[in-house]
Amino acid sequence: MSDTSKYHLPRGTSADGPYDLLITPESAGWGYSGLRILTLAPGEAHALSTGDSEFLVLPLTGSCTVTTDGKSFELVGRTGVFASTTDFVYLPRESEALISSAAGGRFALPSARTERGGQPARYGRKEDVPVELRGAGACSRQVNNYCLPGTFDAEQLLVCEVLTPGGNWSSYPPHKHDEVRTDEAGNPVESELEEIYYFEVSGDGNGFGYQRVYGTTDRPIEVLAEVRSSDAVLIPHGWHGPSIAAPGYDLYYLNVMAGPGQDRAWLICDDPAHGWVRSTWESQDVDDRLPFEGPTEQ
Repeated sequence: MSDTSKYHLPRGTSADGPYDLLITPESAGWGYSGLRILTLAPGEAHALSTGDSEFLVLPLTGSCTVTTDGKSFELVGRTGVFASTTDFVYLPRESEALISSAAGGRFALPSARTERGGQPARYGRKEDVPVELRGAGACSRQVNNYCLPGTFDAEQLLVCEVLTPGGNWSSYPPHKHDEVRTDEAGNPVESELEEIYYFEVSGDGNGFGYQRVYGTTDRPIEVLAEVRSSDAVLIPHGWHGPSIAAPGYDLYYLNVMAGPGQDRAWLICDDPAHGWVRSTWESQDVDDRLPFEGPTEQ
C-alpha cells in the first residue's frame, strides 16, 4: 500500500497563515524537525517566536534583516537557490525575532525542537559555508553544508542543500538514519533523525523530479512522489533515495534533520543491496556542470 499521499506534501497543501509551507513536529507526527517557508512582499515584515525550537533564517531568494534581542543581522541573500549559497541567521529557542525585507523575498525557516538553549543568536557568513561535490557521473551532485556537525554549531538542528543537475540522481545509494546502531567495536554507525525534503526545480514551472522512500520489514513505508517546486516530502524512517532530476530540469532540495540524540550526529547506513554503487565512482568524473555558479531559472 502506498504512503505517498501521507508523506508527500504538494505545493500549497500545507500552507497556513503567513507561511507557504508549515511543517511542525505535530503536523508531521514526530518529535523534532520542522520547516516553514515565508514569502515577504517588498517592505513587509514578519514576527517569529521560536518557542521550544531553534531556527535558521535562510534566504531562498531575496535579502532581509533579522532583528532579535537588540541586535540586527543584515542578510545579503541571493537571487535564487541555483545562483549561490547564502548567508543566514541562527535563532535559539525562546527567541523573539522580526524578519523584514525591503525588496521582498522567500525565506526558509528550518527548525528543531530542543530542550537546550545555550547557543546565542548569530550570523552565518556565506563564505564560510562548505560546498561539497559528491558522487560522480550520473550520481554527481552539489551539497551546501550550512548547519552540520563541524560546519556550524547548534543544539539539534542539521541543515544542508543538495543541487542535482538535470538527468542525475542524488541521495543515492539509498540510505537511512532511523535508529541508533554501533559496530562490533562499539563505534556509532547510525543515528536517529527525522528528515524533511523541500524541493525547487529549475525552468519555466513545468519541471519535476522524483523522490523514493521505502522501509524495512519491521518498519514498512512506501513513497514514490513526483515532486515540483515548493513540494515537500516527510521521511520519518526508512531508506530514502534516489532523488531524481528529470533531464532538462535541475533539482534543488533543502534537507532539515533533527532527532533525540544528544550528540547531534549525522550517521547514515547505505541500503546493502545498492551500496556497491559507490565503488563505481572511482572510475568516473564529476559532472562538469558542477558547481552551480549562476541561476538556471528561465
